[in-house]
Amino acid sequence: MEKRIRRLGIFMMLCMVAIFVQLNNIQVLKANSLATNPANPRVQSAGRSQPRGDIVSADGVNLATSVLANSGVYKYRRVYNPNTAVLFSQIVGYDSLKYGNYNGVEAEYNNYLVAHNKPAKSLRDLLTGQTVVDNVTLTINSNLQRQVAQAVDSGAPGVNGAAAVVLDPNTGAIEAMYSNPTFDPNPLVSPDLATETAYWTAEINKQLNPGNPLRAGAYNQIYPPGSSFKVVTTSAVLEHRPDLTAMTYPVVSSITLPNTGNPPQQLTNYHSSSCGGTLEQILVQSCDADFASVGQLLGAPTLVTQAQQYGFNQRIPLDVPVSTVAISNFGTEASFAQNVPGLMKSAIGQQNVTASALQMAMVAGTVANGGVEMTPHVMAQIRDSQGNLVNSYTPKPWMRATTSQTAATLATFMQGVASSGTAAGIFPASWNVAAKTGTAQVGSLGPNPTFTTDWLIAFAPVGQTKVAVAVVLPNQPGSATGATYSGPIVKQILQDILGNQ
Repeated sequence: MEKRIRRLGIFMMLCMVAIFVQLNNIQVLKANSLATNPANPRVQSAGRSQPRGDIVSADGVNLATSVLANSGVYKYRRVYNPNTAVLFSQIVGYDSLKYGNYNGVEAEYNNYLVAHNKPAKSLRDLLTGQTVVDNVTLTINSNLQRQVAQAVDSGAPGVNGAAAVVLDPNTGAIEAMYSNPTFDPNPLVSPDLATETAYWTAEINKQLNPGNPLRAGAYNQIYPPGSSFKVVTTSAVLEHRPDLTAMTYPVVSSITLPNTGNPPQQLTNYHSSSCGGTLEQILVQSCDADFASVGQLLGAPTLVTQAQQYGFNQRIPLDVPVSTVAISNFGTEASFAQNVPGLMKSAIGQQNVTASALQMAMVAGTVANGGVEMTPHVMAQIRDSQGNLVNSYTPKPWMRATTSQTAATLATFMQGVASSGTAAGIFPASWNVAAKTGTAQVGSLGPNPTFTTDWLIAFAPVGQTKVAVAVVLPNQPGSATGATYSGPIVKQILQDILGNQ
């Protein structure tokens, strides 16, 4: 009997210790995280008892604000400008009662937007403890965002996943970023939870299709970049293998891939056309067979290193929640160790190479900026409700991808693409455009693919670059090319920008 009582006493003591530990864990260790968790009803109630800061475009258009609620348990509710809500939803995000604010500017700059104690600059501030909200101004001009959206929607009607990114290569500022389809965030901030649920469910069901609108297709979805990746491969040659720069590559229509069985696989140029020549000529003509040979000659270590210096295999530090930014992928040295055919296909942007529109805009921007890849950003500045500057973005480099000499050579090569190569005839000569097309064959690498993902990346004007652009159209008919499908969209975007400036 005594033994049982002793055991029960020990058990009760252990229970008390467990309760003590858990109470300290909740009340001390996790107190701050629980107190600030957006899912905490008290946090929501406190946050919505005061207005939330505004989100404003670069040209002063109010994109998101808070208004007094006419119904419901909260005093304020979030609303999005109906004239810009759909245009900016994948950048601004949403602040939903039910689903939170885990993406876009709403999430990334939540600590500024939500009511918070004003930083003390005087004894009076310290004593009064004034609560304030801050307003976030974006780098994106609403007129340009609308023009880019119109160019994408009219140039690629109904194409799920079609995306465009426009950035300033000198600062990394995103000037426009749009993908199709998009969504209206206003139903997601309805005071009626049934409305929120119904809209969320309807949009989530679109995940079954490419281009889910709740995902920001411009930076959250990745596709094979095809020949637009040859800019990276050419960089590797110019940077690390000058001997390959001096070579003349054979005029061929296809190449045999080693170690691919009997009969071996053939990697064929687009429509089995024959081309070859100098490094510049094979880039201008976009010779797949020769670039596959270049990839084999470069070797995995060199090509992997160069890809990573452009930002592949790592997450781009865009100022939105990190989990929503897709990693653009290139293989690793280990993955190519026993896979030379894979390396050869990867050198032309196929195999397992995938990239977001943002990544490829940054590739073009890096060449334009002398080999320096700037950190992309959508926040320009943050001001308090009295207009005082709280924070502003300072442009900063992310990567040094190439030397300035390599970048200058690449710019010349890409000018050739626009003037006499695969992008010839798209841009007026006076615009002084440097470009690279990409036509990634989806599902096969034969002369007659079933589907293609079509790219065009560009920057202009060369030498005094104002803008870098990338446009991607996934899963197009096999006869499509980056020049014929994405080219007119890029042309329209550059016309809007260069004309306005």
